[in-house]
Amino acid sequence: MFSLLKPTAIRAQAPALLAFRLFLLTSPLAIVVVLSLVIGLAMVVLFGYTSDQKAIKIAKDQLKAHLLAVRLFRDQLPVVMGSYGKILRGTGRYLKLAFKPLLYVIIPITLLIVQLDRCLGSTPLQRNAPFLLIVRTTGTDVLNGVALELPPEITMTAPAVHIPAGNEIVWRLAAAADGEYEARITAGGQSVVKTVRVSSELARVSSVRLRGRFWERIFTSGEAALPQNGPIESISINYPERNIGIAGYEINWIWLFFILSMVAGFLFKELLGIQI
Repeated sequence: MFSLLKPTAIRAQAPALLAFRLFLLTSPLAIVVVLSLVIGLAMVVLFGYTSDQKAIKIAKDQLKAHLLAVRLFRDQLPVVMGSYGKILRGTGRYLKLAFKPLLYVIIPITLLIVQLDRCLGSTPLQRNAPFLLIVRTTGTDVLNGVALELPPEITMTAPAVHIPAGNEIVWRLAAAADGEYEARITAGGQSVVKTVRVSSELARVSSVRLRGRFWERIFTSGEAALPQNGPIESISINYPERNIGIAGYEINWIWLFFILSMVAGFLFKELLGIQI
């Protein structure tokens, strides 16, 4: 009897388990919460392995002792001033001990956040919703010669607007179906493309494609650089910014990630007995 009921129970639970897995993979809030827990744990463990735990404990204990001396002997000015000096030196010693481990933690987390922001920072375009494609050129002399070629799924909903003061030309467009498309821009005899992402689900987007500006591209663009000698400086799309709803408030995912990962880090620090 038991062997017959067990597969039935598993089959009954399968839709709920599948729905839960889909929720974890597609819900921005669930993704941020899970990532915060994992990153919080990883930060604490990495800090523990790359730091001198014994020296950090001694430095923290000395700081506590000097702070206690300030409170106990607040009526004795020489003692208080001496304790403040020791607190400053102790703080410098602690920061020196923590600097290298923090680098090991901060650098990979920063790179991870940059990549995650491509998926969580903005929402893809929605079907039939208008959006702007903005091209900035190197000068007004090529502005009137810029041409836009669109795939059949994307249509122009208004004439192009030229902004000579900013060397920009703006198109208002709309997409009829979900998908990843390429808008082709031609200027000065040179042709380049910009990816357009239309979806009702979580997807990776790149709001801008840039010429040069290496560090800005690292943090803001998910596409290859525009030709260095070309007349186009940038191509951008105004993807809607994503805010995550929690407890009746809308919050940017990075702020939520930092808050939750810090809370998780302090909890794991206490559980694992790691000095930070």
